[in-house]
Amino acid sequence: MKNHIIVTGGAGFVGSNLIELLLKKTNKKIISLDNYSTGKRENHISSKNQRVRYLVGNTHDIDKKLNKFKNKIHSVFHFGEFARIYQSFKEFDKCYDSNSIGSKAVFKFCLDNSIKLIYSATSASLGNKGNDKNLSPYAFTKSKNLELLENLKRWFNFKYEVVYFYNVYGPRQIKRGAMATVIGIFEDQYNNNRPLTIVRPGSQTRRFTHISDTVEICYEAWKKNKCAHYSISNKKAFSIKNVAKLFGSKIIMLKSRQGERFASALTKISLNNQIIRRYGKIHLKDYISSFIKGPNL
Repeated sequence: MKNHIIVTGGAGFVGSNLIELLLKKTNKKIISLDNYSTGKRENHISSKNQRVRYLVGNTHDIDKKLNKFKNKIHSVFHFGEFARIYQSFKEFDKCYDSNSIGSKAVFKFCLDNSIKLIYSATSASLGNKGNDKNLSPYAFTKSKNLELLENLKRWFNFKYEVVYFYNVYGPRQIKRGAMATVIGIFEDQYNNNRPLTIVRPGSQTRRFTHISDTVEICYEAWKKNKCAHYSISNKKAFSIKNVAKLFGSKIIMLKSRQGERFASALTKISLNNQIIRRYGKIHLKDYISSFIKGPNL
């Protein structure tokens, strides 16, 4: 009986929130596979009936790590990739190893064992008529994975769902270090009475989307099983400078960075696939207002 769900990156920001939701909405057992490069053990979701199991390992070893479970696995949520634009220039080897070698191993594991895949794509590869996919190693590797999935579908009738993420924020986001998120950085700087730092020009816009809205659409894609492409974003886009102003703190401008894109693009089509658009219910302005007043959402 295929009663297991695998979440790669299950100890990370998105993966841990997804596991929490899957425990509420399904009765399946869940296995996290994470190398803890950005994941944390404090992100582990406890379960009274011990339905969650945490394994330490890299995705390129997925066949070895999950070999004894492969006949029990219903689906894989593949969220365990390198997920930062600017940092992908400095950490090219890590980005390529995770997003190209590791993801290929995940795809092959699912294909060989007739396992459904839910893959997290990125809005970073959609903008500027598709040309933004060449702005950084991160966007390039992610876009190439989509091309590979298209061919696996064509060659082998591979079944998968794709969900495009848009600047996810919320509980368990990374707040410090090279892999921190924009909202996480601002929260940490605000809490420590430091000026908020903005990468020039500051007018670049993003469709910041709460983690709860994001994982709900991941679950919807898994549940409906349409073999479709989805996007989950917010209807309203904010410039980075306007987001910083919502905190009411002093602002310091940093020099521009390689690979920076001007806007988070919305599109109806990707690789000839119609994208089913979904919009978040939680608004960034309300979230930041709540954060400043006290406990955040």
